[in-house]
Amino acid sequence: MKIVNFATRRPVSVIVIVTVILILGFFSFSRTSVDLLPEMNFPMAAVITSYSGAGPEEVESQITKTMEGSLNSLSGITEIQSTSSEGSSVVLIMFDWGTNMDSAMLDIRENISFIESFLPTGAGKPMVVKMDPNMMPIMQIGVSGGENLEQLQDIAEDVIEPRLSRIPEIASVYITGGNVRQVSVEVDPVKLENYKLSLAQVVSVLQAENFNMSGGQYEQGQRKYYVRNLQQFETTADIEDVRILTSTGQALRLADIAVIKDGYEETTQYTRVNGEPAVGIHCMKQTGANTVSASKQVLAELDKIEQELNMGLEINVVMDQAEYIKQSIQNTEKMILEGALLAILVIFLFLRNWRSTFIIFISIPVSIITTFILMYFSNASVNLITMGGLALGVGRIVDDSIVVFENIYRHRQLGETRMLAAQKGASEVGGAVIAATLTIIAVFAPIAYVQGLTAILFRPLAIVICCSIVASLFVSLTIIPLLASRMLTDETMEKLNKLNIGEGRKVTDRFSRWLDGLSDRYSKLLQASLKRRRRVMVIVTLMMVASLALIPLVGAEFMPAMDTGEISINIEMDKGSTISSTEEVSAQVEERLRSIPEMDLIFASIGSSSVMLMGSGSHTDVATMYVKLCPRNERSKDVNEMTDDIRKMMSDIPGAKIEVSVMDSSGGMMSGSSSAITIQVTGDDLQVLKDLSTEIAEVVRNVPGTREVVSSLTDGTPELQIHIDRDRAAAYGLTPMQVSSTINSAMQGTVATQYRVEGEEVDVKVLYASDQVQDIDYLKNLSIYNSMGMSVKLSQIASFTVEQGPISISRLDQVRIANISGSLLNRDLKSVMDDIKTGVDKIQLPAGYEVEYAGQNQQMMDTFGDLALALLLAIILVYAVMAVQYESFFSPFVIMFSVPTAIIGIIIALLLTGRALSVPAFIGMIMLVGVAVSNAIVFVDYLKQQIDKGMDRDEAIVETGRVRLRPILMTAFSTILAMVPLALGMGEGGEYQAPLATVVIGGLLISTLITLVLVPVVYSILDDIGRRRRQKKADRKAVSTELSLD
Repeated sequence: MKIVNFATRRPVSVIVIVTVILILGFFSFSRTSVDLLPEMNFPMAAVITSYSGAGPEEVESQITKTMEGSLNSLSGITEIQSTSSEGSSVVLIMFDWGTNMDSAMLDIRENISFIESFLPTGAGKPMVVKMDPNMMPIMQIGVSGGENLEQLQDIAEDVIEPRLSRIPEIASVYITGGNVRQVSVEVDPVKLENYKLSLAQVVSVLQAENFNMSGGQYEQGQRKYYVRNLQQFETTADIEDVRILTSTGQALRLADIAVIKDGYEETTQYTRVNGEPAVGIHCMKQTGANTVSASKQVLAELDKIEQELNMGLEINVVMDQAEYIKQSIQNTEKMILEGALLAILVIFLFLRNWRSTFIIFISIPVSIITTFILMYFSNASVNLITMGGLALGVGRIVDDSIVVFENIYRHRQLGETRMLAAQKGASEVGGAVIAATLTIIAVFAPIAYVQGLTAILFRPLAIVICCSIVASLFVSLTIIPLLASRMLTDETMEKLNKLNIGEGRKVTDRFSRWLDGLSDRYSKLLQASLKRRRRVMVIVTLMMVASLALIPLVGAEFMPAMDTGEISINIEMDKGSTISSTEEVSAQVEERLRSIPEMDLIFASIGSSSVMLMGSGSHTDVATMYVKLCPRNERSKDVNEMTDDIRKMMSDIPGAKIEVSVMDSSGGMMSGSSSAITIQVTGDDLQVLKDLSTEIAEVVRNVPGTREVVSSLTDGTPELQIHIDRDRAAAYGLTPMQVSSTINSAMQGTVATQYRVEGEEVDVKVLYASDQVQDIDYLKNLSIYNSMGMSVKLSQIASFTVEQGPISISRLDQVRIANISGSLLNRDLKSVMDDIKTGVDKIQLPAGYEVEYAGQNQQMMDTFGDLALALLLAIILVYAVMAVQYESFFSPFVIMFSVPTAIIGIIIALLLTGRALSVPAFIGMIMLVGVAVSNAIVFVDYLKQQIDKGMDRDEAIVETGRVRLRPILMTAFSTILAMVPLALGMGEGGEYQAPLATVVIGGLLISTLITLVLVPVVYSILDDIGRRRRQKKADRKAVSTELSLD
């Protein structure tokens, strides 16, 4: 081969090229971003619309349905989901994968602009948001200590938030907890009624008395002056002295009818770190930013702030994604090193020579460093998936070098010169290693047809593996022949078996004798198999059938869960519970958590439905906790076991529903759904949906292995519903909006203006004194004034009922749905869903109601379908590549018999390790198609060469087995042992690669052992069939020739 001859004859050129590649590789690695997973661009957008004071059903009818009907006309939409809750409508739009979301966002905004005029008065402006994993904070910080929460809030807002926001890679900083300063104007409703005044008049007067307005400009001489009218409150006394006129013309001081308090907003949310009051700070990164770099800059800035303030503050990093990323990458790097060492150990056992082993070892670092260049130009980041690809490729990287070097070594043993042996040995197997490399590339080509999350995660893996084996092919055909031609001197060959390496000599000698004996026994086995071909085929067939019968015992799941050591605890009190009662229960939970030795940190958010998502909302009857455990190697239990222990520990706390689950820091984006189990019931009537969802939820709870089963249709907070009589209101000159506005002001207050103090804008809120707002009688007697100043009691124009409506109403593709969700414990998703379906099928559904299985189960089935097609295409492409390479249909067909035998090893490996079939395992099956045929290619390629030289077929088969057994076993076991660290799945991030490596190890091991017998047998059978056909054809031709002569 020309490239081999070039490499051996021009060593300086090769050394210079390799040196440049290494320099570029190190430079590329330093410039490549580091993250946990590949960048994800989800084709999802949300339209969020506020409608203050409206209940879920009113929001649904007046906003959500209008939005859905309009948005449904957009092209490329696959699904529309919506949630209508109190005062808010959220419509989630999902597009086809690959959709240009920038263009889609423009289409959504244009569509919304056409329907804004149809929305009810009082509805907020719809906000369009692109769903992005970057919405999740990369870091959460808890600031505690100091004198009080007010001081912490000021420091967080005035110091920490501005400085962190200036970091280029940080997109936004969000603060939770703390107290917000507010001036409250608490009006006495009795005095207000006596003076015939309304809250609206008080608000108007305050607005009129506090302003900063431009008055234009004027010129005097050569100078220009700007005019500004300043009438601003400077102290609370200024607010107290505000004059307000009654209907009789009397001028009252505001202090005559109200009490002005300079204090804080009513607390509806608390934050605690390890039981201490704190302010939470959440940092979101810029899209495409390096998470590790961003985290490093944030930590450096926090250190500076802590030193500069020197106020006894305690700044705790509650959650830092970069920490887990670094641990995962370091763990993967460790597995790469361990795999490389195990592979080299195998090679040494076979070669028994450190110099020869070193020649092959060179292929690993050179190939890996070269891969970083290709990664840089393909915009792939260093992450758990790409580093896993390198770890998986380590064993395969040395395969080409082993085959090339072993053949060079064999030619040197035959007495050929170093240069001739290098050129002839490498060229002789060059076609085989190229074919083997092309088959690996071919198996990953169909990944391009896979869509969704699987494509996002595993295309980078495919790219990295393909890049690494292309680099290894280059090394095997250039550096290996070059080094062999220089290092395999006559002296080295003479000393091959005389190296003094102590105890290792005995081990290698023993192994060499065992290998020689194995070679002899294998030759005899081949001879016996060729005589009993039918028996061999029957045995292999029975083995495959038996393994296929075990498939039902193998579970299935979408993605293996990662043990990040993070647990989420959700506390749900009785609807309408106060923040103080929720805090009491939270304190009990925190106290019990602190008794767990593996506990590292507890971050509690009382009054919030999420500790992860920005703007998750405030609810006085809920609390969430983020629990961080110590590193995995410091605890005896995994995160699932710890979660179950905590769940049992909290089961006897009264007055609250406590859910404990493994933390998914991506909010469900990684797994496709935040819950493993998702069942959707569709229909129109909310009560029927509620009854059905309750029944189905009970079925799910009774299935072993299910946890935290909940229905989305639960009773909401008890609400006093006020029904305004439009005709009676109109008779008094009032509109429903005026009435609603007055009620809202009376119950919640109205921000009239801002009071500037110490450089800070403080809200001035007008509201009724809290001791006067007590019950329904107060509301019934609430005075409402029309434009003429005439008052009317609310009871005169409205009726009152106490209801308990739904918390929210969910819809899917414009149809109401109830969601039943749950998590798993110690069971795989497929077996659990099979049991659930069996139970749900027994439920009699009313006409017009349907049950659908969505979430991870649906995504698993869809993805497995895509991957099955990719597997089929991979097999076809591998055959096509070999057919082109050999210009033959026969040889590739023989080689492909090594693929189905891998199924036996796959099933056995999954059963022995207790692992379920998942997306990574399926990717391993696809990869195995290319890996499994490599050994068969080496065997058949050499066999054809011997037959072409005139050797008898059966003798050629036995000779090929004798010559090729060593390189086949060497490549197979180096690949297998290199993947063992990955298959163990130990350490942070190991869960993703473990199923893939397990499948490849099991499939390659069994496939290699069976292929060594099956491929020769199949070759001989098909060759006999071909010979008989050729003989019959020749006989027919001879007969026709004789007849023509007659």
